[in-house]
Amino acid sequence: MKVISLHNTTSKLIKKACKQDREAQKEIFEEYSPKMLGVCRQYVKDDYHAEEMMLSGFFKVFTNIDKFKFQGSFEGWIRKIMVNTCLTYLKKKNILELTDKEYVFDGQSIDSLENTSVEDIQKLIDKLPNGYKVVFNLYAIEGYKHSEIAKKLKISESTSKSQLFKARKWLQANYIKMNKLENEGR
Repeated sequence: MKVISLHNTTSKLIKKACKQDREAQKEIFEEYSPKMLGVCRQYVKDDYHAEEMMLSGFFKVFTNIDKFKFQGSFEGWIRKIMVNTCLTYLKKKNILELTDKEYVFDGQSIDSLENTSVEDIQKLIDKLPNGYKVVFNLYAIEGYKHSEIAKKLKISESTSKSQLFKARKWLQANYIKMNKLENEGR
């Protein structure tokens, strides 16, 4: 019963927000903004600009909320708007650069991420070259297929696959470097 009542509550909020009900919009914003800031933060390193993208995304959500057709998840619909807002920002700022530069992986294996904090992993992802980072996030975090990424970024599928491969290699190499520095500091 709770699932149904939660769904009905969300549906009512959406319908009120379609009528420009500010209280409903505020409730939606308060419910989803923490998660959506996290989504924006995956694409935009700087906290200030990530928050700016989230606010811009919510402006688009409330401007287009009447286009939500109650098919699929409302949170998923908002998430797509946030991702597209971030991608548009990166493209406008010429920050989204897809490069063929190779990063050398020194052949060491990564045994486990168990002792690595989420913050350290996020720092590594933040340091990825922007083209790698966007493809990595779209594929590994958002769950897009290479064909979808290719359409979204106007690149070939093989470029998407190449960027993901290079992102993984870069992350592996830099994870090993990070661990070496930590171990030398002990």
